[in-house]
Amino acid sequence: MYIHVFGLYIESAMKLEEAIQQKKFVSERQKANLNIMYTSSWITAKISSVLKPFGIPPQQFNILRILNGQKGQPATVKLLTERMIDKMSNTSRLVEKLKSKGLVDRRECEQDRRRVDIFLTDKGFKVMSDCSGEIEKNVESSLNLTEVEAESLNQLLDKIRE
Repeated sequence: MYIHVFGLYIESAMKLEEAIQQKKFVSERQKANLNIMYTSSWITAKISSVLKPFGIPPQQFNILRILNGQKGQPATVKLLTERMIDKMSNTSRLVEKLKSKGLVDRRECEQDRRRVDIFLTDKGFKVMSDCSGEIEKNVESSLNLTEVEAESLNQLLDKIRE
């Protein structure tokens, strides 16, 4: 079953077996792995639908979020790449797209001319703030987890990556 959100169709919440039409799994670990991948894709689609009216894809929003976390301090492309959620993103290209939208600024570092510092513009901060509010309202608050459940889930996900 699909729901229509901001011009996109997103599969509504259902059990994994129903969503991928598979009744049996080799093991609970295989099912967990598929469930994580499916859920990640499902959340990304929801976030994409929320960001669409802003003209910002999730990878660009991720850069805005990282720059906002710098609290006015510059970031380099290397730092952004290291902190990106999607490690396959072309960070330089994403920064250029954000620059063309007036959301970030690039400046040559005064101390090291080889280094380029990237800053969030006032417009970028506003867009990032507006997007964050919409994501909180439409995605994070709808995850159907209590704070305790979310904490447990975070611990389990961290354990997977240990």
